[in-house]
Amino acid sequence: MNNTIFDDVFRTMVEKIPQLAVPLINEVFQTSYPEDVEIIQLQNEHHQENGEIITDSCLRIGKKLYHIECQSVDDYTMAIRMIEYDFAIALDSARKYGRRYRMEFPKSCVLYLRSGKNTPDFLEVEVVFPDGKIQVYRIPTVKLDEYTKDKIFEKNLLMFLPFYIMRYEKEIHKINQDPEKLQSLLDEYEDIRATLEKELTETGRAELYTNLNKLITKISDYICRDEDMVRERLGETMGGKVLELESERLKAIGESIGEARGKAIGESIGEARGKVIGESIGEARGKVIGELQGETRLGVLINRLILDGRSAEVQGAATDAEKRKELYKEYNM
Repeated sequence: MNNTIFDDVFRTMVEKIPQLAVPLINEVFQTSYPEDVEIIQLQNEHHQENGEIITDSCLRIGKKLYHIECQSVDDYTMAIRMIEYDFAIALDSARKYGRRYRMEFPKSCVLYLRSGKNTPDFLEVEVVFPDGKIQVYRIPTVKLDEYTKDKIFEKNLLMFLPFYIMRYEKEIHKINQDPEKLQSLLDEYEDIRATLEKELTETGRAELYTNLNKLITKISDYICRDEDMVRERLGETMGGKVLELESERLKAIGESIGEARGKAIGESIGEARGKVIGESIGEARGKVIGELQGETRLGVLINRLILDGRSAEVQGAATDAEKRKELYKEYNM
């Protein structure tokens, strides 16, 4: 299985933040599940005699099965692949009633991250059964480029945000060379960031804001990998705000930890012009160091390290010039 960065990000959201899939299910299948509905993630590996079939997602809500595939290109074989996936899912959940078995296909759809004028609204396979009866297997498609940022927020389709940059994929080189077009893109992403922050942090979901920011930056870094200016400026726009929020979240965690359960969260150290703010929180309640003020470039670097689980390297980045240069090079900064 040759996974792409798009597969990885989509599966990360479905597996680690499954509530993001609920608005998409509601959108496609005209359901009205609340975002906190109980979701059971079923196995994505289905073993067949001729090999293993791996699907992007298979979710159970109540008694219904939902199968969503994320497709980065318009593959003409997708209809056949989908009926194969769905048959495998139905086979795994088959039930026996006396001498008869009942197989129920999941409700399925394909999310196309890239689409064209020939991308269909539905995928269809005509199935002819041994008795001559014909049944059409038909599933809907969802085309990302049909959703503006306003429509995404209106329908709460936050799962689409990491892939939003793909609508500008063919224009990225021109945007990189045109300050006016670049600023327009940055303004749009600042609006996305501010709206996302408002909707999530005000409802106590700061961690989701941080995670989505990380995934947005991951895809934009990939799409803009050959255009340094766009990549760096988008990183500053989206990622630059995450560190402050993450520090506040860690501080809140530290303050809630009882005596003898305190935990040292660590220190974020800026360059010589930066400021280290420290707080002692109660006896044996650990240390929580909050805000980092430093140069924008170093702030973004430290933010990336924290988000990538490399907090141990933060001090080296702040105090060791050679180490800092290596990390700037590693992150293409």
